[in-house]
Amino acid sequence: MTTDMMTLVLSINGEDRAVVFPAHHTLLEVLREECGLTGTKHGCELGECGTCTVLVDGVPVLSCLELAAELEGRKIETVEGMQRGNELHPLQAAFADLGAAQCGYCTPGILMAAKALLAHNAKPSVDEIKAALAGNLCRCTGYHKIVQAVEWAAAIARGEGGYAPPREAFFGAAPPEDGAKGARDG
Repeated sequence: MTTDMMTLVLSINGEDRAVVFPAHHTLLEVLREECGLTGTKHGCELGECGTCTVLVDGVPVLSCLELAAELEGRKIETVEGMQRGNELHPLQAAFADLGAAQCGYCTPGILMAAKALLAHNAKPSVDEIKAALAGNLCRCTGYHKIVQAVEWAAAIARGEGGYAPPREAFFGAAPPEDGAKGARDG
């Protein structure tokens, strides 16, 4: 059995990369196996979990469903392309500072979907954030901190340095007032 091999130049994270791969390979396979860009994760490989989300020409796509052979001349962005030198993208910084990622497996796909949202909507509502991330499943969190991190990153990107998530996002709810203290100490 012979495998038809392809040689293409793909634009990935602003860099042209010559890649050789079997013609039937998905973008996910080429990114991870041929380019060594393992930030994009294998999830369901059925287009249902969003873990493999990358941007193609600025639009979120599920890389497990895209044939790499069809992407020559298109601009592909992965999570590795978000950071510039030693500077994190505002989304990455907000996710880290808020603890919005738990195991982190789904985080690259969520970051890419959120990046696309913020590129088109500098001040998204909570409902717009939820809609943009609806195709990304996270098995570890309740999504609340993820939404807060996207809100915070949007504020940072808009130059609103004074904005911060509520104190409870970092430290949890305040302890009960003194009236409840006696009941606890009793």
